Amino acid sequence: MKVLIVEDEPLAQQELRRLLTRCAPPGEVMACLDSVEDSVEWLTNAPQPPDLIFLDIQLSDGSSFDIFEQITVSVPVIFTTAYNEYALQAFRVNSIDYLLKPIEEEALGAALQKLTSLKDQFGGKNTNPAFSPQQLDSLLRPPRADYKTRFLTTLGDRIRYVPVEQIAYFFAEDNTVYVVTLDRKKYILDYTLDHLETLVDPKDFFRITRKYLTHIAAIGEVSRYFNSRLKVALVPATDDDILISRVRVPGFLAWMGA
Repeated sequence: MKVLIVEDEPLAQQELRRLLTRCAPPGEVMACLDSVEDSVEWLTNAPQPPDLIFLDIQLSDGSSFDIFEQITVSVPVIFTTAYNEYALQAFRVNSIDYLLKPIEEEALGAALQKLTSLKDQFGGKNTNPAFSPQQLDSLLRPPRADYKTRFLTTLGDRIRYVPVEQIAYFFAEDNTVYVVTLDRKKYILDYTLDHLETLVDPKDFFRITRKYLTHIAAIGEVSRYFNSRLKVALVPATDDDILISRVRVPGFLAWMGA
């Protein structure tokens, strides 16, 4: 069995290699990659695809789901993640398995057995089920009726709620997540950006960088930038220069034009 590991933590890479020698049939780790960009390039140019991809969700240059926006991946994927329970249940229903970090040998063995059963179900040992970016996105997000319509915020001793339609963007700074409203007010939220992505409507919000999750109404000027990136000015203005990575650009432009 030929395996590709996409994981940006070297120790996690090493541990997964070690566990695979104990649980997997004789095979080969074709490569260990740590970024969206390297993964897209490798999968595009590899002379033959792997039989299985171990894929962490958060990589050094963005979300691993950006990979599926760039290329079609017709290879089974086992996610290695600490993602929220809702998403994990969705992966299970869709027959896409996952491993919680730190990975346990028993869990890895069960995931590999599930892969064998899945291949049999889809018509043979050499048949790999394909899945689209839309399917993956729908797995990570609750049904539209479950998207939040408002968020509780704190400012000193005061607690208030912010309706989603008043939100310009969310951003993370110094281990704190803030929400900025269209009228330039800023509040602290008790969420991570990863969690917020699952709570808001993807038609309205987009994770433009690892630090910013923005509403379409907050997109100001967008301009071409060096190395096929985009520079985005948000409204209200930010202290940061916001550059969208090359691998995120197609998904961002598709979202803007939806």
